[in-house]
Amino acid sequence: RGIIGAIFILILERSLKRVSSGAIIGSFLGLLLGLLFMKFLLIPVETLVPAQYSFLKVALLAIGAYTGLLVGSDKGRHLSSAAVLRLFKGEAPEANQKILDTSVIIDGRIADVCETGFIEGTLIVPQFILRELQHVADSADPLKRARGRRGLDILHKMQKMSSIQVRIVEEDFPKIKEVDSKLLALAKLLNAKVITNDYNLNKLAQVQGVQVLNINELANALRPVVLPGEVMTLQVIKEGKERDQGVGYMEDGTMVVVENGRKYIGQSIEVVVTSVLQTTAGRMIFTKPKDEY
Repeated sequence: RGIIGAIFILILERSLKRVSSGAIIGSFLGLLLGLLFMKFLLIPVETLVPAQYSFLKVALLAIGAYTGLLVGSDKGRHLSSAAVLRLFKGEAPEANQKILDTSVIIDGRIADVCETGFIEGTLIVPQFILRELQHVADSADPLKRARGRRGLDILHKMQKMSSIQVRIVEEDFPKIKEVDSKLLALAKLLNAKVITNDYNLNKLAQVQGVQVLNINELANALRPVVLPGEVMTLQVIKEGKERDQGVGYMEDGTMVVVENGRKYIGQSIEVVVTSVLQTTAGRMIFTKPKDEY
């Protein structure tokens, strides 16, 4: 009996380790509510049931308890450890939370934005995003492996920043397979925004009513305004697609096309802006050498 009891306790302990604190709290509350609800329903008929059929009362109470246990466990699974602590402390849910996806962590610019103090609130990194990041870092492809390791380094750097709080959360949604869908479900649960560079996730979030902060859109908004007729100095580094064109780049990466600029490759020259073209891929600036304008 002692051996059987020890084995039972060991199995129970291992099972509980796999269950989140939210699921345990939810199960307990569901069990109590199920018992109370069934007890309330049985009050009118308690005096009508003969004593020999009292086992029916016990069976109905067990059904109520089991139903409450299942429902409470399912709902409680979505509560994080922090949410459970807030529940017991009577604190309101934390506001101004932002969830990071894999693309924005690997990109790395989010760390620079955080250092400036423009990002407020708590940055949340779900465990399923960490797993995806680790999977990329363990890839056999050298490029993917480098990107994954860069993402882990960026995350580690952000955790050390005093200007921002980064929190790892355990919430998962076992019934949801796609990482993007898990991310949006978590955003709805926490009433949080999502920070991403992923175009498809951006559109999916908009459809589902989740607010998105896109680092690429922020970068585009912060690019300096260039107007036709403006003069700038440009290093012409290569030839363009059209005849006699030269190509250079601004500091923010914007491509600048120089008409008749092929002969200036390798030189820094003054150019005059003739037009600006905004495309889905970004912005292109068309210019002419100042001497030929």
